[in-house]
Amino acid sequence: MLHLGLGNFARAHLCWYTDHAPDAADWGIAAFTGRSSQQLAAALTDQQGLYSLISRGPEADDAEVIGCLVRAHPGDDHERWLRHMSAADLAMVTVTVTEAGYLRGHAGGLDVARPEVRADIETLRADLAAPVRTAPAKLAAGLAARQRAGAGPIALVPLDNVPRNGDVVRRVLRDFAERVDPGLAAWLGESVSVVRTVADRITPRSGPGDIGAARLATGLADGCPVVTEPYREWVISGGFPAGRPAWAGAGALFTADPQPYERRKLWLLNGAHSLLAYAGPALGHRTVAEAAADETCQSWLDEWWAVAAAHLARPADETAAYQQALLGRFANARISDPLARIAADGSQKLPVRILPVLRAERAAGRLPPGATRPLAGWVCHLRGLGTPVNDVRDADLLPLASGKLAAAVPRLLRWLAADLGDDRDLAAMVADQTRDLASMAARRLPS
Repeated sequence: MLHLGLGNFARAHLCWYTDHAPDAADWGIAAFTGRSSQQLAAALTDQQGLYSLISRGPEADDAEVIGCLVRAHPGDDHERWLRHMSAADLAMVTVTVTEAGYLRGHAGGLDVARPEVRADIETLRADLAAPVRTAPAKLAAGLAARQRAGAGPIALVPLDNVPRNGDVVRRVLRDFAERVDPGLAAWLGESVSVVRTVADRITPRSGPGDIGAARLATGLADGCPVVTEPYREWVISGGFPAGRPAWAGAGALFTADPQPYERRKLWLLNGAHSLLAYAGPALGHRTVAEAAADETCQSWLDEWWAVAAAHLARPADETAAYQQALLGRFANARISDPLARIAADGSQKLPVRILPVLRAERAAGRLPPGATRPLAGWVCHLRGLGTPVNDVRDADLLPLASGKLAAAVPRLLRWLAADLGDDRDLAAMVADQTRDLASMAARRLPS
């Protein structure tokens, strides 16, 4: 197995399931960091790929050593990337590069207007083996190397939190390959099975104290432990032409239709996360647990869940149980998940976490406040209230968010989706909620 985007989530989720599969001894993962990070790759190499995984419950930790990671490389080691991709015994490539890493435009395909995308296209047109920067280009270059080597069919398995993530990867890769080499695009359709997944496990960045916690729990020195929550879920749909680990034996669910699970996670978990990420810091909160303990934030969560749950194609009792479990997960103060982490790249997250529910409500002639408040929080965030803006599109968004609120809100809504900018009632409600949140923040925060 080969992985692109080596970080805490991949090591908490993908590696855990692989390490716990009944046939784990038959599989190993070679992994590349998403960027050119030398530090993590070097630390894991020094530890022979071993690291501590700490499942942090509300009361205590449960630690184990994960052993399926056999190679760790920095993301800019392009020659080694191509070598791994060309190996005949490679069965699959897994990916965690975040929503922003696929570099999509508003229409959903590859954003070929981005300078880094254009540069990588020109680079590979000149030399398919040349180093590139972006994740779509790395995947395309690696698959081109596999095609040249005649190494056989392969599965491509994204774990990123994007609706129909397999379809997203397929389209982005096709768009890229068609601009580089039409022959490569045709080969992708014949030889690459793109799998669709839903991966769920809250995994914040590790803190300085986690190294000591790992040593206390395992008795081993570990420079790169991972802390995660006890909860985990993995739903998988698609074919694996060269085989796969027996992940079902570790609890993964294989299904022909992952959409109900996907929507449940995106709307109930991730939509709630985005609401807390923007409203929470405005009210003085730093972590998910702090915001979830705030009675006002709790009432907003309940409003959002009531609206979103009505559009889920799952049994009502199952949805209620999932929401109840989320309250416990959010309240786990020992996880200390920073809201600033979740607030990043809202331009990529809100269209898939919030807008589908909002559109369904507008189509029914309704405008419930629970469906619009996450957008009001985002507007406040872009206008400087709460955590600093860290968004792949901040150069576009920050000018739109400035100036008079009555004009800024329609501009931002139109940027998110063209049809929303002309919805006067929607814009008015978002503007009113933005004012209310800013006023509440002014009363709560010290001067």
